[in-house]
Amino acid sequence: MKILVVGSGGREHALCWKLSQNPKVTQIMCAPGNGGTAQVGENIAVKDDDIPALVKLAKEREVDLVVVGPELPLVLGLENALRQEGIPCFGPNAFAANLEGSKAFSKNVMADAGVPTAPFRVFDEFDEAVAFIKEKGAPIVVKADGLAAGKGVVVATSEEEAIEAVEEMMVKKAFGSAGDRVVIEEALKGEEASFLAFCDGTNFAMLPSSQDHKAAYEGDTGPNTGGMGAYSPAPILPKEKYAETAELCIKPILRHLAAKDEPFKGVLYAGLMYTDNGPSVLEYNVRFGDPECQPLLMRLETDLLEIMFACIDGKLDEIDVVSTPQTACGVVIAAEGYPGSYSKGMEVTGLDAADAMEGVKVFQAGTKVDGDKIVTSGGRVLCVTALGDDLAAAQKKAYEAVDKVHFDKSFYRKDIADKGLKRIK
Repeated sequence: MKILVVGSGGREHALCWKLSQNPKVTQIMCAPGNGGTAQVGENIAVKDDDIPALVKLAKEREVDLVVVGPELPLVLGLENALRQEGIPCFGPNAFAANLEGSKAFSKNVMADAGVPTAPFRVFDEFDEAVAFIKEKGAPIVVKADGLAAGKGVVVATSEEEAIEAVEEMMVKKAFGSAGDRVVIEEALKGEEASFLAFCDGTNFAMLPSSQDHKAAYEGDTGPNTGGMGAYSPAPILPKEKYAETAELCIKPILRHLAAKDEPFKGVLYAGLMYTDNGPSVLEYNVRFGDPECQPLLMRLETDLLEIMFACIDGKLDEIDVVSTPQTACGVVIAAEGYPGSYSKGMEVTGLDAADAMEGVKVFQAGTKVDGDKIVTSGGRVLCVTALGDDLAAAQKKAYEAVDKVHFDKSFYRKDIADKGLKRIK
């Protein structure tokens, strides 16, 4: 069986690694891939947002399944285009992908489906948005409606900061057309958790809870990033609360989209905020999170390929999705300067030594092959992921593995999973 994985991050390396464990898989291709995916399969220089080229590639290579890592190709309709050609694709169609592609669409679906979320308003006009901010005051959250590579959200602590954010988005076009419309909502306080589920349009299978670390530096300080580490499970969302949480944020969305004849198939990711009034949905993603994907796939025991085809075929209820009771912790090592400007081309050493540790896998993200070396090519370079019998053991092993890996001008947070450990104590 031939599989094409679309994307180039740590998530895609993890997907390739997990899918390669199925004996039916004869070839894995990754477009465009990275240094890690090159070790599992073949990298092909096709951009993840070039829908016609991806469809052409899948047809020419007679691919049996396309697995989409990032959100952009899904929002652009890759699943729809592949389906027209009779090629199975793991990931939602373009309509359902708007849960991530449009903040306004997502918030309106939440309101219609009865999902708890922060009160909000949608604005197409700059002056009206400013007037609303002045009326409501701060703190307040400003979101660009469209995809902005994870940078289109500002939690403003003052009215001035909020107005400046709206101006950047709507007037200065900092995120292009993604900021033509903005969503302004009440700022929620609390601790976040990620809750993901495989979906086949009607049925769903829950993955264990996880928690991402968005801020660049220890203590959740510094600029927002794509994620500096994650662990699973997250004590704030214990196993006995999974079914209740799914009733709150997974089932209503599946029911709503199915009623529109736009069934959601793939991974639905609810970003939750645990407030004094209970959990509230901050946002939905329509794919695996990165870096949550790495700890979650380290824990997944059921065959991933089997799960993906069950989602596509509407037969997820026939499969028992099981994860190991062990805990997983993933620490991202980034290039100095990230999420701003950073150097590239530094040689990465120690990967084999870290991978040789029991229960450890180093997933590569911003890397590429340069001769017989692996060198850095992005901001988030690696996600060093480890399994342990409990959270303390997984964290300890992950940092021991981090110590074995090196590249110049690197940094990482030293407090990944500390919040979880405090809750356990």
